[in-house]
Amino acid sequence: MIDWENLHYFSVFSEEKSLSAAARKLGVDHATVARRIAQLEQNLKLKLVDRRPRTYVLTSDGERLAKVVARMMEETFSIERLAQAGQQEVTGTVSISMPPLTAAHLIMPQLGKFYRHYPQLKLRVLGDVHYVSLLHSEADIAVRFGRPKDEYLVARKVGEIPFGIYAAPNYLASTDPESYEWISAEVGGVHGQKQQKLKERLNNKEPIMITNHPELQWRAACGEVGLAVLPDFLEGLGNLVRLPDDQPMSAEIWLVTHEDLRHSPAVRVVMDFLMGCFESFRV
Repeated sequence: MIDWENLHYFSVFSEEKSLSAAARKLGVDHATVARRIAQLEQNLKLKLVDRRPRTYVLTSDGERLAKVVARMMEETFSIERLAQAGQQEVTGTVSISMPPLTAAHLIMPQLGKFYRHYPQLKLRVLGDVHYVSLLHSEADIAVRFGRPKDEYLVARKVGEIPFGIYAAPNYLASTDPESYEWISAEVGGVHGQKQQKLKERLNNKEPIMITNHPELQWRAACGEVGLAVLPDFLEGLGNLVRLPDDQPMSAEIWLVTHEDLRHSPAVRVVMDFLMGCFESFRV
């Protein structure tokens, strides 16, 4: 008898391509992932991975099984979405993925009002720098800076957020313009494009600091480390100053869900709530 939990662990490993990444996604240690894969190999009497120094690599049998398991997981997620969409009451849990700064400064301050209207509904809010998979039910709704292209997604543009170049007043007062440093966040889209423009503006100087999280980029700018590209909704926070800029750029805000969930009452009320949070950014 196949242990379906072992198949799930193997599926995540085959997607993430490493034990450590799979362990982070599953919320376990890497030894647990390795043990689950070994149990599946023993059960199937197949060698699914080559155990090389510091890495696991799928064998040909492992590659074939990964494709089968991926199809199985997609069907499982389809069943879960079907069940969720079939609920007629506004209850249960809705998960939302969005950029961390957006969640912290545009959504969290409005949540009290939402819960007063829908106390029976629970939200799972994920502050994600990178896009999660709605196909694999990693979230029910996503807030994305940029229009998605996947055919199975339903998307609605709800506004545009301008990005600017910011720095602390004390940093600007104590630093000559030719000596300006800048702080980089490992992001894409308009945020990343605007950072490239800032780099060119500073004669292609490399950043003095790199972070994988925009919140840390913002905090570093507040801490007088250097210049940073940030969304304009932070302008009134942290005592930052917006520098003159002749290359304005804005990111489109899109609300996205899987087409199977578009008629779910719970998902619809959360989508309506999020649209209200972005009201001031409509164009």
